[in-house]
Order: sequence, then structure tokens, then C-alpha cells
Amino acid sequence: MDIRYSTGPSDVKHYTTQQLRDEFLIVNLYKADKVVSVYSHVDRAVVLGIMPVEQTVNLEQNMDIWHSFGTNYFFERREAGFFNIGGPGSCILDGKEYRMNNKDCIYVTKGAKELLFRSQDACNPAKFYGVSYPAHASYESRSISIEDAAKNPQGDSKTSNKRVINQFIHPDVLPTCQLSMGLTILDKGSVWNTMPVHTHERRMEVYTYFDIEGDNVVFHFMGQPDETRHIVMKNEEAVISPSYSIHSGCGTSNYAFIWAMGGENQAFNDMDVNKTLDIL
Repeated sequence: MDIRYSTGPSDVKHYTTQQLRDEFLIVNLYKADKVVSVYSHVDRAVVLGIMPVEQTVNLEQNMDIWHSFGTNYFFERREAGFFNIGGPGSCILDGKEYRMNNKDCIYVTKGAKELLFRSQDACNPAKFYGVSYPAHASYESRSISIEDAAKNPQGDSKTSNKRVINQFIHPDVLPTCQLSMGLTILDKGSVWNTMPVHTHERRMEVYTYFDIEGDNVVFHFMGQPDETRHIVMKNEEAVISPSYSIHSGCGTSNYAFIWAMGGENQAFNDMDVNKTLDIL
């Protein structure tokens, strides 16, 4: 498990490009029949990538659970959400199988004992992207298809940010302890996400960008509103966004991204919006 420690805004503004990438960017999440995990000390988030090919993969197979979390099993004091961004596959949660197509999601609550991942076709493997936060209460594990997600259209083609926010693990869809996750899909011809920018001091966020076609990239903007930085991101890479940081992106083409939040609350209008002309 790759461990990332917390960094403050006064340090980040002096970082080189490589230092920014080393601290916040997560690459190579999908390795055949492996669990790739990154543990961020920002709100104790864990970012996970699982690509089963020839085998059924156990979430805990590469982890020393006690050393990493001080618990007997992963979900003893955690909850998580997983999206499939690859071919058709399945999650087997405590013996019950949930089939997951591309862009489907599953919420796993605190107390779940065993989570397995399987692909339907080794030539077109599933790719499971997950984010986990600590949890102090249990709810109900549930799968949500892209069709059943709550739809929230935003933006306009005139400002190149027409998009649909698909809310999956969200207070309007199902109860959780602190995790919120969703998937935003930009229309063709739109390239901006989360603009105007904002911060939320009470929550951190993790983004993963995918469906970036060909040799296109996304410029992910971060840092304090008056000390912005950027990280160039390729397909299926993730980025950690601490609470003091903006989290906005602009692509060389349209794309999709998954957002995951954890922290003090789940009030989505609880954010500090920054005027575009005030960004530096």
C-alpha cells in the first residue's frame, strides 16, 4: 500500500511539477489480478484499483489489514464505493453476487466481511475504482446502475461545461456514514468541470478521470484560489484534493470523472465559491 502524508498549502506553493505529481497524483491503478491501494492521510481516504482478469480477486489479498488500519478486516471500521469503468464484471459481497456493467456502482457499508471482484470476459476485463473512508455507523450495502442514478444536468455549451452529474452514493439516493460518490459525464464539445471553482474546508475530495480518448489529457487545477497549480492527467488516473484546494479540470476533449468526498458533513451546498475573476 502506497501511503501519502498530509501537506499544507504553504508547502505546496513551492513544489515543482514532479513534487506535485508525487504527492497528489495516483497512476497505474489497474494491474491484472492485483489490488492497488493508496492510503491518504487527508481524512484517511483509501483509493483502490482492481482489475480481475484470469482470477477472482479478494479486496484484502495484497493488504496487511492490521498493519494498515489496526482492524481485523477492511470494513470493520470503513465504508466504500466502487465503480466499474471497464468491461462487464461482478462484485461478490459476503456471498451475494452483484453484476456490474460499465459505470455501475456499489456501496459497501461498515461491517461487510468479504468483497470479491470478477470479470465476465478476460479479453475485456472489468476495472473497479474504489474510494473508502472511516465509518462509525452501518447502513445497507446496495448496488446502483447508471440508469438508476439521480441525474443533475449542469452547465451550458456556451461556456464549454455542459454535463450531467450522476449522483450514486448521495444523501438523495441512500444513507451513508460520510462517503459521497458520483460520476460526471461531459457532453461532446464541453471540456470544463467544476467551474466556477470552490473549496470545502470541511471535506476532502478524490477525482479520477476516465473515458479520455486517444492522446487527449485533462489539466486538473488545484491549490488555493489565489495560488493555483495544475497537474496534467491521463486516462484512468486519480488525484487527491485536500480541503484547502480547488478541484477543477479542463480537457483537450470531453471526458468523464468520478468524484468521492468524505469529511465533516454531506451538505452539498456547503462550499466556499470563488469568483472566476478572483482566481490567480
